[in-house]
Amino acid sequence: MKQFYEVYKDDQIVSPLVTQLSWTNNLIIISSTKTKEEREFYVKLAIKERYSKRELERQIQSSYYERAILSKTPLLPEVIKKIPQNPFLDSYIIEFLDLPEKFDENSFRKSLINQMKRFVLELGKDFTFVGEEYKVQVGNSDYSIDLLFTHRELRCLVAIELKIGKFKPEYISKMDFYLEALDRQIKKEYENPSVGLILCASKDNEIVEYSLSRTLSPLMVSEYQLKLPSKEILQKKLQELIKLSGL
Repeated sequence: MKQFYEVYKDDQIVSPLVTQLSWTNNLIIISSTKTKEEREFYVKLAIKERYSKRELERQIQSSYYERAILSKTPLLPEVIKKIPQNPFLDSYIIEFLDLPEKFDENSFRKSLINQMKRFVLELGKDFTFVGEEYKVQVGNSDYSIDLLFTHRELRCLVAIELKIGKFKPEYISKMDFYLEALDRQIKKEYENPSVGLILCASKDNEIVEYSLSRTLSPLMVSEYQLKLPSKEILQKKLQELIKLSGL
């Protein structure tokens, strides 16, 4: 492990963690990262998520580091801001779905269910799948939540609504309704309020900000992509964010 300590010797945080990773995963991180911050990120992430070689390679190829940094926005609900690392991303990469050129939300959901192991890798291993088209009854009517998960660190239910088009403001009220139903009927006494994630093909951040400004529910809006992103474009966005924040 001497060569790893040489790479990490100037980083007092990462160096003691190196021995917790396999020789192979250390080599992957060293050969695939350019900065100390990126190396530190993947070392800690690989340890926390217990990545295999293939899983670590996939996360690096999907620019997980850049996407995670870009996901630190002021729009995060307070319950999520209280934990050390935001478990939600602004952009999810689901390149593993075998979907036709045109598809509907039902096909989208079914494909995610069929590839649940890979979807959970993208979401994070603290997510545990509960069910699809999860039924809640309000009054005399039945409603279905596309996907329902629990999250270990947040200790809450996570409702995910899938949209194949661009984000629309009216999606917020529907998710508010689902979260209220979950909290009244399904949530355990020891659990925190339920969290909602609206996953859309695209979004206008200004429209999202306006839509979320008056809601009290802990919910987020994220995009999904069906192919691996351009690392160069994400790095450019990251540099712009760094300049704006004065870091």
